[in-house]
Amino acid sequence: MLLKDKVAVITGGAGPNGLGFATARMMAAQGAKVAILDLARAEPAGAAERLGAGHLGLVADVTDKASCEAAAAAVLRAFGRIDVLVNNAGITQPVKTLDITGADYDRVLDVSLRGTLYMSQAVLPAMRDAGSGSIVCISSVSAQRGGGIFGGPHYSAAKAGVLGLARAMAREFGIAGIRVNSITPGLVETDITQGKLTESKKAEIAETIPLARLGRADDVAGACVFLASELSAYCTGITLDVNGGMLIH
Repeated sequence: MLLKDKVAVITGGAGPNGLGFATARMMAAQGAKVAILDLARAEPAGAAERLGAGHLGLVADVTDKASCEAAAAAVLRAFGRIDVLVNNAGITQPVKTLDITGADYDRVLDVSLRGTLYMSQAVLPAMRDAGSGSIVCISSVSAQRGGGIFGGPHYSAAKAGVLGLARAMAREFGIAGIRVNSITPGLVETDITQGKLTESKKAEIAETIPLARLGRADDVAGACVFLASELSAYCTGITLDVNGGMLIH
C-alpha cells in the first residue's frame, strides 16, 4: 500500500461527492489514517465513519487560524504525526468582474487562499520536526485559463494565488524534506456541479476535451495519492494538470 502508516489531513473533505472525500477514501484504501476536516454542517465525523474504523472527523474552519491550529493539534494527539495535508477546501461563485463585491472577494479568497496558508502553517511545524511531509494544494484549471464554467474572476484569482503560495512554500521547506505541490482539476462532476449541467451540455463540453469526458472525483484523488506517496519523492513545486487534456500547453 502506498500510504501505509501515514497520517493524512484533508480539508473540506466531508462532502460525499466531493474531491476531498474521494481523496480520503482512496488514501484510506492505501493504508493511511485519515483526518477529515470540514464545517459542522458537513458533519465530518460522519464522513470519517464512512471510511471505516480508525479515522477522524473534525470540525474546523480553514479561514480561522486558531481553528486550524486546534485541528492540527487534535490530529497529533490522536495519531502522533501528520505526514500529508491536502488543502482541498474551497468555494466558488459564478459572477462577472463588475458584479464582484468586497464581501464576495473576501469570502472566496478567504477559503481557498487564506485557508491554504493557515492550514499549511498549522501542520508545517510537525512535518519539519519529522523531517518529511507532503502538502497537496487543490487549485483549478480556472487559474490557468482565466475563468471556468462555475467560478468568477475572484475564484480564478484565488486559485492562481494557491499556485504561487504552493511554489513559494516548496522553495522554503524543501530543505526540511517537505514537498509542496498543486493539482489543477478541470471540470469534475462533484457536489458543486450537481444539477447545474444538462446532459446535452455535458456532452458539448466533453467534445472539447481530448479524453472525451468530464472528470471524476477519483481522477483527482488518484493524483493526490501519487503526490502524497513516495512515488513522487522528487517532485516539489509542480502543478499537475488533471483535466483530460482540456488545457494542453
